[in-house]
Amino acid sequence: MRYVAAYLLAVIGGKASPTQNDIEKILSSVGIEADAEKLKKVIASLEGKSIEELIAEEDKKAAKEDSESDDDDMGFGLFD
Repeated sequence: MRYVAAYLLAVIGGKASPTQNDIEKILSSVGIEADAEKLKKVIASLEGKSIEELIAEEDKKAAKEDSESDDDDMGFGLFD
């Protein structure tokens, strides 16, 4: 999660495509040592994708899950 957060901070800071070095600088500024392998995976999975689109996709998934779980009454209504 810290790698994704640092990646997002770099994007907000103006880097369209943050590098490993950019993320390591952000993490080291708060005393966190980056694991190179995990960082490479995060960068590879986010490379070439728009952060705004990824966040919107997550919002859509969360909204869909919420609507599916709204049927907590197991099919019985209050006045059935």
